[in-house]
Amino acid sequence: MPEPSSGVTSQPEVTTGDDGLLGPPGYQVLREWAPPAAARARAIELVAAYRGSLREVVRNPHATQEWAQTLVRAPRLLAAVQGLIGDAVAVENTFLVIKWPGSDFEVPWHQDGINDRLELEPYRAVAAWIALTDADVETGCLHVVPGSQRAGYRPYEPEPATGAARGRALGARIAPETQGLPIPVPVGSGVLMDTRLVHCSHSNRGTGARIGLNIRYVAPGGIRRRDDSSPSLCPITGTGW
Repeated sequence: MPEPSSGVTSQPEVTTGDDGLLGPPGYQVLREWAPPAAARARAIELVAAYRGSLREVVRNPHATQEWAQTLVRAPRLLAAVQGLIGDAVAVENTFLVIKWPGSDFEVPWHQDGINDRLELEPYRAVAAWIALTDADVETGCLHVVPGSQRAGYRPYEPEPATGAARGRALGARIAPETQGLPIPVPVGSGVLMDTRLVHCSHSNRGTGARIGLNIRYVAPGGIRRRDDSSPSLCPITGTGW
């Protein structure tokens, strides 16, 4: 599918200092995008599929895997996203993240809406973290810095080399003494975040795999290119793509 030109803006439209779509905290817990039993059953299938390789990150499963194509269209999730960015919604990116128990897998402080390729316009985009298993402090749930979106996008750099096959995440430059707020999320629920919200997650010290799907949703005009590449959008609803 050709990339729609209307999905890209040439200049950002939001200045720093604003609360953004999700208000002062910069995030919102989404309760039960799916029945917990259904989400748990999907997690069991994913554990079986990736246990042999202990794969930790699968990029853009929504592009090739039916379960992810269905998940990004889950009615309660999609309705919440549309309530924030409007009726026309596309998926720009997804990451399936599996934190295996006992494995060192720290995701550094980062922001979902910026990288070397693009910058998401915060009033036309929203990030979602969707739980396919229970995520608590022991298993490596999200930690957020409430209100950090007000400072806008920050400088970033790749995390130190870990040797892991998943590659190196982009870490936001933030004071080393920063303490985040843990956001435990039960299976079948999730978190919606301002694309500028600073967040991280720690290693899984529990007994089972912790599985989540990261999704970047955009509305038309929600992307600012930062290089010559073309964002690959998967329109879900609406026109103007």
